[in-house]
Amino acid sequence: QVHLVESGGGLVQAGGSLRLSCAASERTFRQYTMAWFRQAPGKEREFVAAISRNGGTTDYADSVKGRFTISGDNAKNMMYLQMNSLKPEDTAVYYCAARASDGIYYQVQAYNYWGQGTQVTVSS
Repeated sequence: QVHLVESGGGLVQAGGSLRLSCAASERTFRQYTMAWFRQAPGKEREFVAAISRNGGTTDYADSVKGRFTISGDNAKNMMYLQMNSLKPEDTAVYYCAARASDGIYYQVQAYNYWGQGTQVTVSS
């Protein structure tokens, strides 16, 4: 059983930056595909970014490409999402997720483990 805990959310002005962190209960980076999803009020949870085992492959939603960067630190059991040039439409609860297999997956249903989420609010 993998436990994931997100942190780093908050209120930021448009154009600003935030760094989200996801702490894992075990060495997930080598064994799991890790991902970030987000859910805005009244909308479905959507894919943001993913990183394969050992960080060999990453992918991003078109809406965040060039602005967000996903990374992991297996020694610390941590995953990060660096978010730059934030826009009001990035406002959402951000979740980290893990899947016990390699590859990049974009569907919510593909992930076995989820954190509780952290709120990101971008003001205009």
